[in-house]
Amino acid sequence: MKIGNEYKIIGIPACVKTSQTALCVEANSITPYTAEVSSGINDNFRCLLSLTSSSCWKFTALLANIFASQIVPPGTYNLLKLCLLMSLVQTNDCNRDREDCLDILIITSDTLLVDRLLNYSMNLVSRGVRHPTSTEVFPTVSRNKYGTGAVSIQAGSALLAKGGVCFLGDLTSHKKDRLEQLQSVLDSRSITVFIPGKKFGDDNHQQMTFPIQCSFWSFVDMDSSSRRNVQKTNTLIGQMDCSSIPANLGEAFGLLINCSESSPCHPLLPTVQHTLKKAVDPEGSLYLASKQFTTEDFEKLLAFAKNLNMEFSLEAERMIHGYYLASRRIRTDSIHGSKLSASALKHLVSLSEAHARLNLRNKVLKEDVLIAALLFEISLTLKYGATAFCVDPNALFPFELYNEEYLERRDLYLTQCQQQLQQFIATYGPGTAIFSSDE
Repeated sequence: MKIGNEYKIIGIPACVKTSQTALCVEANSITPYTAEVSSGINDNFRCLLSLTSSSCWKFTALLANIFASQIVPPGTYNLLKLCLLMSLVQTNDCNRDREDCLDILIITSDTLLVDRLLNYSMNLVSRGVRHPTSTEVFPTVSRNKYGTGAVSIQAGSALLAKGGVCFLGDLTSHKKDRLEQLQSVLDSRSITVFIPGKKFGDDNHQQMTFPIQCSFWSFVDMDSSSRRNVQKTNTLIGQMDCSSIPANLGEAFGLLINCSESSPCHPLLPTVQHTLKKAVDPEGSLYLASKQFTTEDFEKLLAFAKNLNMEFSLEAERMIHGYYLASRRIRTDSIHGSKLSASALKHLVSLSEAHARLNLRNKVLKEDVLIAALLFEISLTLKYGATAFCVDPNALFPFELYNEEYLERRDLYLTQCQQQLQQFIATYGPGTAIFSSDE
C-alpha cells in the first residue's frame, strides 16, 4: 500500500469501540471514487455546447459565468471561476501519474467570499482536501505510538489530496519554513522525508521520497495589517505589490490572480445583494442557472472532462513554444537573467490542455493556447509589470455576458488578441533577428 492511494479496507473488528474508531479514520482518509465518468452529461450542458459549437471560446465563458451560482452571483468573479474550473479538469482520479497540475494563488481583499468559493469548488472532485492549520501539509516522521519501535509517517494534507486539490487557505498564515518547503515541492513535485537512525533505534539513516500529485490553491489577504504597513512605491505599470509573498514562491505558482474590489472581476453591488438574499433564505435557489446547472451537473461534467486523453495540434505546439521563447526573451536582462521560471513552459502546456478539456475536446488548438497565454501574461504582469505584449487585466472577460451579442463581441476581441499574440511571436520569437544562436 502506498500513502495517498485509494484502497478498500475490509475487516472484522475485534473490539467494537476501538476498531470502529479506526475504521472511521480510514473512511475519512480514503474515499472510493464513485463518479460515473461515462455517464451522460446534463442535457442543458449538451445543448449549450451545441449552440456554441462555432466558437472555441463561448462554451467555457458561459461555464465560468454560471459556475458556483450558489456562492456568488452569475457574472461575478468570472476570471477566478474560469481558472478554478481549468484547475479542476487537470486533476486526475485514475491511477495514471500525471504531472500537469495547475496551482493558483489569489490576491484578494475579500478573503471570506474567496474562501467560500474555493471551498465549494474543491469539493467537486473526489480528492479535495482543505488543509487544517493544526496539522502538517507534508509528511512527518514520528515514533510508533504503540511501542513497537517502528517509525510512523503521517501523510499530511498534500499526499491525501493525490490526484485532486489541496486548499491551503491564507498563505500568510503558514510559517516561513513551511513556505520554503512548499516552494521546493511546487518546483520538484516531490517531498523527501529524512529518518534519523539513532533517534529511532537504528544505526543507519534512511530517507523516503514521495511524489506530490495535487494542485495547490491558496490566497493572500491584501488588506492584512502587516501588508498595509509594508508597501512598495516603485512598482511598474500593471505590477502589483506582492511583497508579502516570498518572490520565489510567487513564481512557483502557475497562476497569480488579482481579485480585489477595484478589479473588474469583483462587482460589489450584485455580491452584496446575493449575500443578503442568502442570509434570508440559505437553501433557496436565487438564480435560474442554479436550477438548470446544479452542483451535481458540474461534478459529472468535470469527471468526464478530466479523463479525456489530450493531443496537441501542430499550430498549438508552435504557438506555445513561440510565446514561451518570445516572453522569455523580452523578460530577460543581463544582470538578473530570465524572470520566467523553468516550469513556465509546463504551466503553459497545462493551461492549454485545461481549456481544451473544459471545451470537452481531446485536441488542443491554437485558440486554447491563446487563453493560456493571456492568463499567463496577466499573471506575469502582476508579478513584474507589463511588456511589449501588453494584456488588459480583464482580457478574458472584456464585456458583461448577458446575451449572444456580447459573446460575439468577446470572440472578436479575442481574435484581435490572437493576432497581437502572433505579431508578438513574429517580432520576438524564434527565428527573429534579435535571437542569438544560443537562444
